Amino acid sequence: MTQDHLLGLKPALGWNSWNTFTWDINEQLIRDVADRFVSEGYKDAGYTYIVIDDCWSLKERDSDGNLVPDPEKFPSGMRALADYIHDKGLKFGMYSCVGTHTCAGYPGSFEHEFQDAKQLAEWHVDFLKYDYCFKPRQISGELLYKRMSLALKNCGRDILFSACNWGEDNVYQWIRESGAHMYRSTGDIQDSWESIKNLALSQLDKACYTGSFCHNDMDMLVVGMYGGSNNNFIGHKIGGCTDNEYKTHFSLWSMMGSPLMIGCDIRDANQVTKDILLNQELLKINQDYEGRGAYRIKPEPQWFHTGDVFMLVKVLSDGDLAIGFFNLSDSQREISLQFWDLGLPYASGFSLELFDCWAHKNLGKFTERFNPVVPEHDCLIVRAKVVK
Repeated sequence: MTQDHLLGLKPALGWNSWNTFTWDINEQLIRDVADRFVSEGYKDAGYTYIVIDDCWSLKERDSDGNLVPDPEKFPSGMRALADYIHDKGLKFGMYSCVGTHTCAGYPGSFEHEFQDAKQLAEWHVDFLKYDYCFKPRQISGELLYKRMSLALKNCGRDILFSACNWGEDNVYQWIRESGAHMYRSTGDIQDSWESIKNLALSQLDKACYTGSFCHNDMDMLVVGMYGGSNNNFIGHKIGGCTDNEYKTHFSLWSMMGSPLMIGCDIRDANQVTKDILLNQELLKINQDYEGRGAYRIKPEPQWFHTGDVFMLVKVLSDGDLAIGFFNLSDSQREISLQFWDLGLPYASGFSLELFDCWAHKNLGKFTERFNPVVPEHDCLIVRAKVVK
């Protein structure tokens, strides 16, 4: 088995139905997305999972206690849909919940974990997003995630386990040993700059809680949504974000090792959205085999920077460094990086050769420091090679 096939080795790349479509889903939509994954280059870029979120089932289980796909939304059934997605060379994901009901009020998997895991395997599902609504108060969420993990690992099929408890119950302390391959560390994202900024800032001190086989999931991407959700909470119906804000969002998630699950309607994605989501330099950084978190460097205090201006550094497996200069503030800033903060003193005789991952060009060789000017709500991402 190659490294690429080790389940959960690298952050998952894919698409999820919730951010744009919420309850308004059907099998034709999912087939269309799978088609676009192939025709628009998402599959070739490494995006793999097509995931159906909440609202796919009937409101009641059948007489045997099995979950039943809504026959109006999914008349061909889930196995046929999985086969269609697999025929495209992609993987199929579904959704359930630790509680008695899902967040939208459909049957959850509480006390049906092994039965549901078996059913998912029979449908040839490859990914399970497992939410946290309607959990009985007198049982721990930690135990319930361990229960479903055990069920999935014994269902007869490799199914990536995406735990989604929103960062509750001190999840950082127990989620890795539960067996989950990725876990939500935040509340739900919204298609707004403030939401993106707040989620990113909340995870800056959590670099030690992500890595291969258990990735810190900062929630699905809103890149390219432009306020287009049918859910007022997610979309805000105010036009979403600017292209630069979406670029910064994608850069933060990529640098910080989050799974990258597209949330927009890729059937209508404009060229800017495609350029962001298909940026190979950022995807390589996110998918680096060693799966290391990014550490933060704060700029020198004499520049009067606040906590929303910082640098992130991700150590890569080939000896390069991915360095992000992030300006989440509302005004242009000069951000000065002293190379000795990277472990590269002037006395070493080494310099850094920098490649701009968004402009796709070499910036040259720099010694001792590098201090770019970054516009508001924007970023610069460079790949740095140590050279003489």
